[in-house]
Amino acid sequence: MKKVIPVVVLSGEAEANRALASLIEGGLPIAEITLRTPYAEEAIALAAKKFSDLSLGAGSVLCAEQARRVIGLGAKFVVSPGLSEEIAAVCAAEKIPYLPGAVTPTELMRARALGFSTVKFFPAEVFGGLAAVKALSAPFPEMRFVPTGGVTLRNLKEFLACDAVAAVGGSFMMRGDVVDNCKKIGEICREVAHVG
Repeated sequence: MKKVIPVVVLSGEAEANRALASLIEGGLPIAEITLRTPYAEEAIALAAKKFSDLSLGAGSVLCAEQARRVIGLGAKFVVSPGLSEEIAAVCAAEKIPYLPGAVTPTELMRARALGFSTVKFFPAEVFGGLAAVKALSAPFPEMRFVPTGGVTLRNLKEFLACDAVAAVGGSFMMRGDVVDNCKKIGEICREVAHVG
């Protein structure tokens, strides 16, 4: 079964507790907590300490120092919007999976040369969405993509049906109370888990 990776932006402890508990209760016990808020690193530490059932990752990691910090706080995988050889080296040394971003043929060739067979495709919608993934998979048949940015409940099934897609990422399930007639995060997660 292909994975759906919730991309989680957290701004405070109460929000973190509620959101992470909802993911687990909804059947999606995985979170890519992005380093987009001042609270993000605290959220990773809290998740590592309090939510042991959660597959915990750090996203929007832009440099080696950030990678070292989030791994030290308990992140079990690291995600970047682009490809960083420095972050790759830190993750390799710590034996932590690294998902780098790549969206162009040149970037894919670089990722391939560094030994990566799976890359984040972000922002997917801006760079052509599923059509682009399918086009890129022709000259790169061994590469697998994790589209993020533009994946929604409406197109999730279509993305997951593509052989070149290893998983998808998105924040759409984290918008409880504003998505699809005020569904709660846990309810949306159950729907997503069923599709995935």
